[in-house]
Amino acid sequence: MPRGTTKRRPITVAALLDAAFELFAEQGYGATSIADIAARAGLTKGAFYSNFDSKDALFLALFDQQWRERATRLRQTLLRALEDGTPLHSADPEADRRWLLISTEFSLHAIRNPEVARLLVEHEKRGRAALAELIEQALRSIDREPAISLGELTRMVVAVAEGAQIQALTEQAAHGTTEPRADSAMIVTLLDHLTAPTR
Repeated sequence: MPRGTTKRRPITVAALLDAAFELFAEQGYGATSIADIAARAGLTKGAFYSNFDSKDALFLALFDQQWRERATRLRQTLLRALEDGTPLHSADPEADRRWLLISTEFSLHAIRNPEVARLLVEHEKRGRAALAELIEQALRSIDREPAISLGELTRMVVAVAEGAQIQALTEQAAHGTTEPRADSAMIVTLLDHLTAPTR
């Protein structure tokens, strides 16, 4: 591969991921074509296929990117929440709202397509493993440990966080209001009840 192509590749991938995030949030995963993504990124379909085999493959790369970014932010807020009750808060609620719309639609797509589901599960496992490390580090720093397996605790944290966000956004859409930081209070309560002082 020519050196110029190698140097441009990260820029091309970033442009495709950014374009996909915008379009999936605006019009939905199913309604967005590869041609749409390439056009929004200012690239050709050939540039898309030089980097991704399919739209599903692009989503999974976007999934990994979003997990990394969220893990970085969570690292900064989780410890404070456990130490002194400082609410977990989002640095960009609108970006989180859009990601929830995107990821929920893709999950439904995966449920209907077993091969896609198998790939998504593998990516989710890696994401939860990274989150489990953060939770374990935060608990250790305040001399607590999980009362159940760390894997089970992490799955519960993810389920509560995602479920609370879906409920809050649905209520916001219906009434124009929502309970602020409801998910953070639930997560802290969950961790408080399902952890114990280190023996």
